[in-house]
Amino acid sequence: MISLPMIIGGKKIDKSEKIDVIYPYTLEKIGEVPKGSPEDVLQAIEKAKIGLDKLKELSSYEKYKILMNIADLLEKRKEDFAKTIVYEVGKTIREARTEVDRCINTVIFSAEEAKRIEGEYVYIDGSPNGKGKRGFYFREPAGIVSAITPFNFPLNLTAHKIAPSIAAGCPFILKPSERTPLSPTMLCEVFLEAGVPEEAVSIIPGYADVGQAMTTHPDVRVVSFTGSLQVGEIIAKQSGLKKIVMELGSNSAVVVDKDADLKKAAKKSVIGGFALAGQVCISVQRILVHEDVADEFHKLMEEEVSKLKFGDPMDEQTDVGPVIATDEVNRIQTWINEAVEKGAKIAAGGEPAEDKKTLFKPTVVVDVPEETKLFLEEAFAPVVTVKRFKTIDEAVRLVNKSNYGLQVGVFTNNIKNAWKFIEKAEVGGVIINDIPTFRADNMPYGGVKGSGLGREGPKFAIEDYTEIKIVVFDINE
Repeated sequence: MISLPMIIGGKKIDKSEKIDVIYPYTLEKIGEVPKGSPEDVLQAIEKAKIGLDKLKELSSYEKYKILMNIADLLEKRKEDFAKTIVYEVGKTIREARTEVDRCINTVIFSAEEAKRIEGEYVYIDGSPNGKGKRGFYFREPAGIVSAITPFNFPLNLTAHKIAPSIAAGCPFILKPSERTPLSPTMLCEVFLEAGVPEEAVSIIPGYADVGQAMTTHPDVRVVSFTGSLQVGEIIAKQSGLKKIVMELGSNSAVVVDKDADLKKAAKKSVIGGFALAGQVCISVQRILVHEDVADEFHKLMEEEVSKLKFGDPMDEQTDVGPVIATDEVNRIQTWINEAVEKGAKIAAGGEPAEDKKTLFKPTVVVDVPEETKLFLEEAFAPVVTVKRFKTIDEAVRLVNKSNYGLQVGVFTNNIKNAWKFIEKAEVGGVIINDIPTFRADNMPYGGVKGSGLGREGPKFAIEDYTEIKIVVFDINE
């Protein structure tokens, strides 16, 4: 069993009250961490004030070197981190190794950006009252960052918040998901080992009371949250005058035009729909197929789904592991049943595995009515829906018929149709001839509408973690 401490201002703290970590595949306890409290947050904030001053003393090059040290240490412990992710999340070992690799890249990108947090010369004399004035601006740390992360990518999504934070010169207080606190704690230990000032690093596992203390305190200047829309709305209402960055999920669509490469679209859609058992913010959930090629596409989809192996996530051959908890299995079944009752048809899967724990069969549901949870909400499950469309305008309408707007994938060889989605899709990213699940860790990643505020990616996170300071000289005689 893995037992890890919380960290407050670089100091390891243990407590008698614990949060148990459960392996989703067997439902066995595999770890524990101390249960944090609002009082712990207050201590972390006081330490972070000292950490802010210490980070300000570091040069850009020194922060770069520290972050590169973190990447080197992660490289040496890749398999240890990967196995921990499997046990706390339930993702397959191959998926876990990929996450560790991505985390290393995220840290390296952050290191590189630490050396180019730049300002700009401002032509003050372009203003009627600016004659004889010269100006420039630069960026300086915004202050203490409160970071709250979800269960599905506990390592890389944590890195996306705390590595740019250090690059920007901001101390952080991290609350990981109570389901998956192990790999984030291990990552914070690596940050300390690599040379990040102790007071700049805190991780406090806990529940809503910890999150509320982190997001409402006036000394916190930035809140970076990844999670549900419902919680995001609460944070936005209660945080006060702060910078808020949020990634709040999606209901991502794939559009398959009549001239698309159907084999590629089907294969990619299955990868995007069932990776991490569909528990990815940009999972393929809705597939919209032109009616002229829908029958052929259905057959190709069913063939690809039939190849998937689901089961033990530690098995190197497993493609689809468990969902995070048994209550999710019950919810998924309820959503599928609702769609079927309203006219949808199950083309594959549609039920849990025989042991009825946390394994749900990879599922394809066709002809799903628009007014169902499967079509409108975020399923976060190994379930994809397939629906026909007649015209590109109809496909655009269907893509936008959601409160979410993170990314869309469009398979087409028609540049006019592609451009129509680029201009009219209400999303943060349009991925042409690939799935919406595509993400490079240095790109601006985020959404519109209910999918959030701001953008992740080290360069863009640093913009949110810094403030502009303008300097103006009067050189008039």
